[in-house]
Amino acid sequence: MARILIINGPNLNLLGVREPDIYGRLSMEDYIEAIKADYPDVEIDYYQSNHEGDIIDRLHEEGFDSGLSGIILNAGAYTHTSLAIADAIKAIKVAVIEVHISNVHAREAIRHTSLISPVCRGVIAGFGLDSYRLAIEAFLY
Repeated sequence: MARILIINGPNLNLLGVREPDIYGRLSMEDYIEAIKADYPDVEIDYYQSNHEGDIIDRLHEEGFDSGLSGIILNAGAYTHTSLAIADAIKAIKVAVIEVHISNVHAREAIRHTSLISPVCRGVIAGFGLDSYRLAIEAFLY
């Protein structure tokens, strides 16, 4: 059985409430339940933190010999500011796919640069919450 970990960064605990015109009206918890139903043969774990160090700790905990097929990471604003998260991704063995709900390249200029993209297997952005499903598909096929 494939096992995938989804890690969300700062403010993504507010999905469904925060800027619904950009991020939609569905909470991440509801979305996780829906994709678990869509992928019954995949163990999907979910973790969210507003704290950079907690995200790094989780990458370290899961990123070596944990049996993961992959990590899907939406680092939120840390995408554009955290060399520490990039270093953590570079250090681990498990592949990471960077995900964004919005098309970050159609937003403010500061969001156009990702410090984590160069150390990720790939990047999926702009497909709403479906970006996570596309990342799951990438790990499965």
